[in-house]
Amino acid sequence: MSSEQNELTQTPLLKIWVPWLGLVSIFPLCYISQPFGKLRWMCPTVIVMVGLPARGKTYISKKLARYLNWIGVNTAVFNLGQYRREAVQTYKNYEFFRPDNEEAMKIRRNCASNALTDIGAYFTKEQGQVAVFDATNTTRERRGLILSFAKEKGYKVFFVESVCDDPDIIEQNIMQVKLSSPDYENCDKEEALEDFLKRIECYKMTYVPLDEEKDRHLSYIKIFNVGSRYLVNRVQDHIQSRIVYYLMNIHVTPRSIYLSRHGESDLNLLGRIGGDSGLSTRGQMYASALAAFVQSQSIRDLKVWTSHMKRTIQTAEALGVPYEQWKALNEIDAGMCEEMTYEEIQDHHPEEFALRDQDKYRYRYPKGESYEDMVHRLEPVIMELERQENVLVICHQAVMRCLLAYFLDKSADELPYLRCPLHTVLKLTPVAYGCKVESIFLNVQAVNTHREKPPNVDINRKTEDALQTVPEHV
Repeated sequence: MSSEQNELTQTPLLKIWVPWLGLVSIFPLCYISQPFGKLRWMCPTVIVMVGLPARGKTYISKKLARYLNWIGVNTAVFNLGQYRREAVQTYKNYEFFRPDNEEAMKIRRNCASNALTDIGAYFTKEQGQVAVFDATNTTRERRGLILSFAKEKGYKVFFVESVCDDPDIIEQNIMQVKLSSPDYENCDKEEALEDFLKRIECYKMTYVPLDEEKDRHLSYIKIFNVGSRYLVNRVQDHIQSRIVYYLMNIHVTPRSIYLSRHGESDLNLLGRIGGDSGLSTRGQMYASALAAFVQSQSIRDLKVWTSHMKRTIQTAEALGVPYEQWKALNEIDAGMCEEMTYEEIQDHHPEEFALRDQDKYRYRYPKGESYEDMVHRLEPVIMELERQENVLVICHQAVMRCLLAYFLDKSADELPYLRCPLHTVLKLTPVAYGCKVESIFLNVQAVNTHREKPPNVDINRKTEDALQTVPEHV
């Protein structure tokens, strides 16, 4: 076997950057996606947040970036508050945000300029595809500055305006997020609240919302009162349509998502991957333990989802409640390696075994799937999870890793190695800018199916090196 043969059996997506140097005004900075010889052009996009303070702009920015990164669109958030805190080390009070404070206005303009410069560097040097400019951007002057910058560089611009006039929502956002920001560290909560409300009033003096007539040439979505109504204008491309669809599916209602693998299966005991076997004796015990756990939690309006595979259905049957089957939740298709042990794969297909270790996320089993394929398969599941409230998803190891990576903002390199043990429930509860995770082991023993990346991933490695991290099995 040639040591030079170290490419994946599936040609990966190639991204070739074309800055066009001095011709940028004619040909904007774009990249070519080249899957299997097909060319597709896509220009970088700047998502510009708009809205008064405490309207959920940072929440939307972070959530949107997490989603786009998960589906493979390189995205970064540029929060203007961080630039301001770096420029002004000590925050005094709301007067910094008065529109007639000329010295402060100069600092704020410089911060915006620095952020835009960093966005340009992100696109050209880091192969970024989407940048989220997280700031109030409440004046036409500021938005005009951003549009001029984008036009000069050849970027697309999409505005996301969050409009909220519900005092309860605003107060909840201030109390949950704003008062714990670095601006109010070691401050009395009542004093901090009073100062922040005055800060909002400063912004109101110059706030000019996006206008249906004056801004009809712009691409934007306006979100009213965290999703009670939407206004969408001039969506121009695929990425903007996905952004709109995603933003129209998310909500802020308190809820929890429970992720669990099926009970231990007969093939799990044998160390065989894939297949469609039923539950082992211990797997059946786990199904009963899961039913008792769900009952003890008294979860309001819980929905239960499974895959189409026996082991998840048998696990759900023990709950004694209706459940919905999703084919999209089926385990990764291992193709010609289905129902083989890792030892057998190494014995019969050592090159494939090594190639998968080299890039587990993008490697596709011959006649099967990759983790990257699964992320695209699971996108409708994520959209529906965002729409729902309390859901229990009974699924499989690779599927659970993909879902967990979305909620925990894990990279493509981290995703295939996330630990998702059998007979353990992960309770995910969305919080301000992230997700709280509780791991609950239901006290039923099971085999370990987690295999870490081995130190040696060379195609010509010895068998003992290839099998170094394979878990024990019958």
